[in-house]
Amino acid sequence: MGEGVATPDRPNTECGTRADSAALPELSPAALETHIRFLADDSLQGRGTGTHGYDLAARYVAACFTDLGLVPVGAKGYMQPVPLRRARTVVGSNVVIDGPMGRRQLLPDRDYVPLPDLLRREVEVAAPLVLVGFGVTAPDRAYDDYRTVDARGKIVVLLTGAPPSFPPTERAHFATSRVKFENAVRHGAVGVVTVRTRDQTFPWDRFVRQARAGTMGWLDRRGEPGEVFPQLRGVARLSDAGGEALFEGSPQSHADILAAAEKGMPPAFDLPVRAMIRTVTVHERLESPNVAGLLRGSDPRLRDEVVVFTAHLDHLGVGEPVNGDSIYNGALDNASGAAALMEVARAFARLTKPPRRSVLFLAVTAEEKGLLGSDYFAGHPTVPIERIVANLNLDGLAILYPLRQLVPMGAEHSTLGATVERAANRMGIELAPDPFPEEVFFVRSDQYSFVRRGVPSLFLFMGTRSDPGIDAATRFREWGRTRYHTPQDDLGQPMDFEAGARHAQLTFLVGLEVANTEKKPAWKSGDFFGRTFGRRGAPELQDSAAGTAP
Repeated sequence: MGEGVATPDRPNTECGTRADSAALPELSPAALETHIRFLADDSLQGRGTGTHGYDLAARYVAACFTDLGLVPVGAKGYMQPVPLRRARTVVGSNVVIDGPMGRRQLLPDRDYVPLPDLLRREVEVAAPLVLVGFGVTAPDRAYDDYRTVDARGKIVVLLTGAPPSFPPTERAHFATSRVKFENAVRHGAVGVVTVRTRDQTFPWDRFVRQARAGTMGWLDRRGEPGEVFPQLRGVARLSDAGGEALFEGSPQSHADILAAAEKGMPPAFDLPVRAMIRTVTVHERLESPNVAGLLRGSDPRLRDEVVVFTAHLDHLGVGEPVNGDSIYNGALDNASGAAALMEVARAFARLTKPPRRSVLFLAVTAEEKGLLGSDYFAGHPTVPIERIVANLNLDGLAILYPLRQLVPMGAEHSTLGATVERAANRMGIELAPDPFPEEVFFVRSDQYSFVRRGVPSLFLFMGTRSDPGIDAATRFREWGRTRYHTPQDDLGQPMDFEAGARHAQLTFLVGLEVANTEKKPAWKSGDFFGRTFGRRGAPELQDSAAGTAP
């Protein structure tokens, strides 16, 4: 760590560089670096959800918010504790298939990984299998993978992803496990087996490592996990080898099915196979806080409305070693976004006059476990969700190469699109469509939790164009292949803090316009997400720093 960098025993309460800011301050690359070097240091042990290292990071952010004079709007000061249940599968879990090629027990890790059951310690299902393509039902697109099959009482076999003909963000929405599982239950399924398609670039061995660490769910006031599917009594994900074994003797081979999925025409048919999925799970109760600080708006008429900036503070903690290193530091993902959150907060706090609307800065936990911290906040907000007019999310600053381009995920769905265009033009930054729609980035970060509550949201993601001579697309994919969700996303990698500061500044400009403009952001007429999740109602902003919505 460099000179002057905070340590876990002595957090830096100066919150980065103090600059006397005008209405358009330059965000400091040096301050971003200071924050990132603290948050991604080995001493914080990868900021795993519910760990001491994460708590140190949360205290660091709270100290920054204190220094900036933000109002605490957690349930306990700046902290909003999120009650969680961790679930891990243990010995005794297994998957057995019985079909034309005989009875076969699949090998854990090589052929499949079982998904833990958040509700039950032991659960078992035995039933026939039915392939249901992507498992998507989308009436607006006249698309239904279930139209020719009956899934009642069966284990459905789902292909990962969604129809490539769908617009990228809708495709991402329908590709989520939550949407697919809801649809499976609606059609009477009793279990799920997921088969990987060819556009899934996440390496199988990395998925296995993360599966061994278990999953989590937030708990409601009764201490029960929210948004689970008790009707599904077994869930497993297959590797390519497992998929080949599953489709042996079926009307179509594994290779044929994947080829059809690539063309957007996955088949659906009953398999000549029965399966038994037995899942043995251990549960553990833990708690991990979101960190929330509010800058009160200056306009008596608009200050009860809130613009929310988010960044996830957690990463994967300590896990299985890769190249001799077991600390998953999460420097880019997402110490960089948390650093930007603090520096954007500093820029707002140093304005000569606060913006008209209030601005909430929210560092969330358990994003890596399924957007749990942001989902918990959106369902249990410490300011009324009806008063949140927009969410701007910071996840992975563009620090891999000089910044020339960003991808405004979600901009096309609301008037935030025009806002980000104006800000980008002002800074000379090009905006580009999602270059990797198959990766469904739009639903893999915290803005999606707000979209699901009807809040227009924006996630500025790094683009794939940089300075002449730099192959940004190749560099991004190489980072994803060698560093993403590994211990190699650490302080030893090259990082362009100037580029990160420009990324943060553009996000600041978007938020500043939203906070000052008379009209609040709105979904575009007829937009899919506006129709699906739009809401009404506008109660007053709570004055109590400790108040939580019911």
